[in-house]
Amino acid sequence: MTKTAFITGASSGIGWATAVALGQAGFRLVLTGRRRDRLEELARELGNVPTHLLTFDVRNRQAVEEAVQSLPAEFQDIDVLINNAGNAHGLAPIQDGDPQDWDDMMDGNVKGLLYVSKAVLPSMTRRNVGHIINIGSIAGHETYANGNVYCASKAAVAALTKGMRLDLLPHNIRVAEVNPGAVETEFSQVRFKGDNARAATVYQGFEPLKATDVAELIQFMVTRPAHVNIAEVLILPAAQAAATVIKKA
Repeated sequence: MTKTAFITGASSGIGWATAVALGQAGFRLVLTGRRRDRLEELARELGNVPTHLLTFDVRNRQAVEEAVQSLPAEFQDIDVLINNAGNAHGLAPIQDGDPQDWDDMMDGNVKGLLYVSKAVLPSMTRRNVGHIINIGSIAGHETYANGNVYCASKAAVAALTKGMRLDLLPHNIRVAEVNPGAVETEFSQVRFKGDNARAATVYQGFEPLKATDVAELIQFMVTRPAHVNIAEVLILPAAQAAATVIKKA
């Protein structure tokens, strides 16, 4: 029986790569994001993989609810939820932080995860089956200077993952967290608000993870037997030992 995976933030980076990996593993896919053109491009790349596209911002609770309720019958029973959508904005000491950046990070990384989970969970709890992967970060486990609110938002993801695992245990729903270190995606371009030159320096002098590295891990996790839950994984490039400790050439 073909399983259905629901992936947020599928229009780039880890979300895009995860869609490809799960499509290759035989999943039917619900692909969500804010950029419809990118989702359509991804659907074309996936070829014959059954897909349904939803365009919304996870920070908008009403839009999330309406999008999930609009799913056609063949995509309504979600087996796997990948809570990948999120963002980092700015890198400043707390006294110089931009409150709009704070709102964007907390709304996207924390509230967005909650809104999507709340909307998708009825299809899992009704059937007493499901698997949720929350994309956290090493930043949620190691706070670093100037990372304050971003680190706090990812620490919240870690706490929510544990709480969800406890609450959903009676429904046989597996809940896990993947915590990447340095991954070369659009992450730094967003954090530095389009300053591509500054973003590029983040990954200079060492080989960072690729989005496909994280996607292959997610594919492995969601294809384990039903009695196995790989509950928490920290995945780093070999050159990285801690959040801010990277060996560069």
